[in-house]
Parts: sequence; structure tokens; C-alpha cells
Amino acid sequence: AAPRRRAAGDPVKLLLHRHRTLCEQAVDPLQIAAGLEAQGITDRTAARFRHRDVFSLAEELYARTPREEEPPAPSAAGPADAPALRRFGLALLPGALACAAAAAAVPYAAAVTALAAAAAVVLPGPSGRAAAGSSPRSGRAVLLLAAAAAGWAVHRHGASLGIALALAAAAGHLAAAVYAARVRHRLAASHALEDFADGARPLLLGTVAGFAAAAAGAAVLAGAAVPLALPIALLLFLTRLLVGHGAPRGPVAAALVLALVPVTAAAPAAAAGLLVCAVPALARASAYTRP
Repeated sequence: AAPRRRAAGDPVKLLLHRHRTLCEQAVDPLQIAAGLEAQGITDRTAARFRHRDVFSLAEELYARTPREEEPPAPSAAGPADAPALRRFGLALLPGALACAAAAAAVPYAAAVTALAAAAAVVLPGPSGRAAAGSSPRSGRAVLLLAAAAAGWAVHRHGASLGIALALAAAAGHLAAAVYAARVRHRLAASHALEDFADGARPLLLGTVAGFAAAAAGAAVLAGAAVPLALPIALLLFLTRLLVGHGAPRGPVAAALVLALVPVTAAAPAAAAGLLVCAVPALARASAYTRP
């Protein structure tokens, strides 16, 4: 009976034992907070452990976790570090290839731009977290499906769409990197999961709106119809965001399959549906823990 009374008097100790691996591997309390959220612990749940929110609970768990040595400080590098610049350089290549093929009027220019649009989806490769219960291979499979959707759209509608999508993909890569840096800064400044979610949603919607403007500009430059190019570009951009931040793959794959249907309304419906899925998925702190 005595151990039970001690456990009841120290509920955080039980939680620490239950999530020991998470607490031992975390480099800061934010990672613990995100991990707890991913396992269904909310600010309301934290009240049962005598804390006002999950962030406060995570700080106690982090402080009470024994460590042999201090973990390395998390990197504060933003989207302008060297690896990110290399990835952005790779993201520029398909657009440059598509523009060069169209300008040179080479034979099979439509096929070249279709390949460039598909490559723009895959390059510079999947990054970020794997979804819970899935493997990195599933992320690559979803990106390949997105590449197929892009290539199929260009095959149906012509080379100008391929140029527009390839150019928009480069803008999307930069927008996604800036978004990730800003939202992680927001996470570091938050003191409750609800507070973080309230700030993350406007950041996401603002990023999507900014990308939409860039994609529309790319369509105009390429001579593609904006109503045709914009939904497809948004669909591909949201796909990379969701895959990169560990969202469940099922809704993303379903939206991409819908976009393959040769109906005019398919791509707008797929993009709208994926945006609806993205708002709650990317408002979770667990989406922004580094792998």
C-alpha cells in the first residue's frame, strides 16, 4: 500500500517512468512537450499532474531525468545554412531545365518539361520526420506519387504548365524552409500547446497565401493558365509540407490520387481537401521536432 500512496503523491514520477526513453533522448523540454502531445497528452491532461500546461510538465520531466552528461545544444541554424542552400540549389535545377528546353525549342520539349515538373517534386529529396507508425519509405512513395501527378498534368495540358510547376516548386522550397524556421521560433516562445496552435495556424495560412501568389506569378511567366496551374502547384506544395513534417500519409496520398482523375475540378478539390487536413496537422507541436 505504501508504494501506491507514494505514486499517487508524485504522479509526475509515474509519467517519467512511462516516458523514460523520450525524456532521456530529448535535448530540451520542447522535444518532451512535442512527444507528449504526439501521444495524446494535452494541457488539460497536464492539470492532472499539477501543471498548468504540457510545456510546464515537460520542463519538470526534463529536469528530473538523470543524465550522465549534458546533451548538445540544439542547432539554431535557420534556412540559410549550407545544407539548406544546397537543397535550394537542387530545387532550382528543374525550373532551369524546363525553361532552357522551352527556350531552345528542342524536340520533345513537352516531355522534358513534364520530367522537370516531376523532378521538382522529388528534388531535393524528402526531409524531416516520418509519420507516426510509418517509415521514411512511405514519404518517398508519396513524393513519387506527387511527381506522377505533376507529370500527368503536364502531359495533359502542355509544356507551359510544366515550366510553371517547376518554377513554383523552387519558390515553394524556399517558402517551406522559411515557414519551418518561423514556426519553430514560435514553438520556442510558446508556453502552452493551445497558444502554439493559435500562432501556428496564421503562419501556415500566410505561407500558403504567399506561395499561391508566387505560383500565380510563375504561371504568368510560363504562359500557363493560372486557374489550371495554381491548384496543382498548391497541392504539390502542401504535399511537401505535410510529408516533411511527419503528417499521416493517407490523406496526402488520397488527395494525389484524386488529382490524377482527368476532370477539371479534381485538382482544385484535392488541393482544398489537403489544405483542410494541413491546418490541424501542422498546428501540432510534435510536427516540428527535429528528426
